[in-house]
Amino acid sequence: MKQDFYAVLGVAKDASEADVKKAYRKLAMECHPDRNNGDKAAEERFKLVTEAYEVLRDPEKRAAYDRYGPQGMRGGAGFSSMHFDLSEALMVFMRDFGFASGREGGGGFGGFENLFGGGTQRDRRRGHDIKVGLKLTLAEVATGTTKTVRIKSLESCPECSGSGAKPGTQPVQCGTCGGTGEVRRQAQSLFGQFLTVSPCPTCAGEGSVVHSPCDRCGGEGRVKSEKTIQIDVPAGVADHHYLTLRGQGVPGPRNGPRGDLIAVLDIKEDPRFERHGDDLVYDLGITFTQAALGAEVEVPTPFGQTMLRVEPGTQTGMAYRLRAKGLPRLGEGGHGDLHVRIHVWTPTKLTAEQRKLFEQLSEVEDAPPEKESGKFWETIRRALGQL
Repeated sequence: MKQDFYAVLGVAKDASEADVKKAYRKLAMECHPDRNNGDKAAEERFKLVTEAYEVLRDPEKRAAYDRYGPQGMRGGAGFSSMHFDLSEALMVFMRDFGFASGREGGGGFGGFENLFGGGTQRDRRRGHDIKVGLKLTLAEVATGTTKTVRIKSLESCPECSGSGAKPGTQPVQCGTCGGTGEVRRQAQSLFGQFLTVSPCPTCAGEGSVVHSPCDRCGGEGRVKSEKTIQIDVPAGVADHHYLTLRGQGVPGPRNGPRGDLIAVLDIKEDPRFERHGDDLVYDLGITFTQAALGAEVEVPTPFGQTMLRVEPGTQTGMAYRLRAKGLPRLGEGGHGDLHVRIHVWTPTKLTAEQRKLFEQLSEVEDAPPEKESGKFWETIRRALGQL
C-alpha cells in the first residue's frame, strides 16, 4: 500500500511549494546513501521521500494525487508511474540541490556542494512562472475545451536575440569563474572535506559578462511584450485544479530558461446540478400522479437530455442512479453517475375540478403505513449515503 506523501515529507496538505522543497531537502540530507554508508533502509527511505517530493512539487501531479491518491499517478492526462530506482532519486536530488555524490567520484558527502550556495546556475537564470485564471462551465468540463488567453509578459529581445549584447558583439566568458557561474571554496573539518559553492560575484552566476549592452533591452536580453497562448483543458477537471504548461512562462535573462505557465481553473456552478467528484446530483420534481402511476420523464445531463423511468409508488427522497451519465473521470477513462433525487410536488392551489377529484380519491385511498415516516428518513439517509 502506498504511503501518504504528505506524511512522508511531514508537511500539511496546504503546504506551499517552498515548504515541500525545504522538507524534502532536510529528509534527503538525513537519509542520503552516501551519508549512511550504503544502509539499505536509508536508501529505501531516500527513494520514498524523493518520490513524494516529485509528486508534491508539481502542481499538476499534486492535483491528481490530492484527488485520486496514488492511483492518480498510474497514467493518463500526462501522469505516469513515479516509482524510482536509486540512480533516478540521486539525479532528482542533484538536479534541484546540486549536491555531489561519492558514487561519481566526487568525494561522497564529505563534499556538500551547494549546501550554502544559491542554487544551480540554471535555477538562478530561470525566468518566473506566470499564473493565469481560466473560467470554465460545467459543459466545458464534461467535454474538455481549448481556451485562448492573452498575456502581458517579457519576451526575448529581437534586437540581440536574447543575449543582452549589442549587435555585432558577444558576451565574453567570465574570467573569475571560467564560465561555470560558480566559485568553490574547499575547507577541512572534523567531518571531512567541505566544498562550498556560491554564485560568482562577477557574473552573478551566469558564466559570462556583457561588456557592450544592447541598446533596446539594456543588456537584460528581454523586452516587454504580449502573446496569445492556447490552453487545452482535459475533460473531468475540478475547481482549483492546476494545468502546467512547461516553458511557456517568462524567459530568463540573457537566454536563460523559461519559467512555466500555470493555469488555475475556476469552474462556474451549474444551478441544475450538485457536483460530488465525478458524480452529479439532480433534484427532480414529479406530481402525485407520476409518483403513484409511474412515468417516463426527461432529465438533463451535462451532455444533453435523457429519459428516466419513474417506477409506480415512487416516494419523495428516493434516488435513481443513471450510470455513466456524470462527468468524465480525469486520467482514468469512463464517467461518473448522475443521481436523480425525487421530490413529490404538492400543489398549493387547486382548481375546483382538481379539488373534486382529490376529495373523491380521499374516500377510497388507504392510510399510509405506520412505519412509513421512518422509512422516509431512512430513504433519505440511504440516498445521501450513495453519493
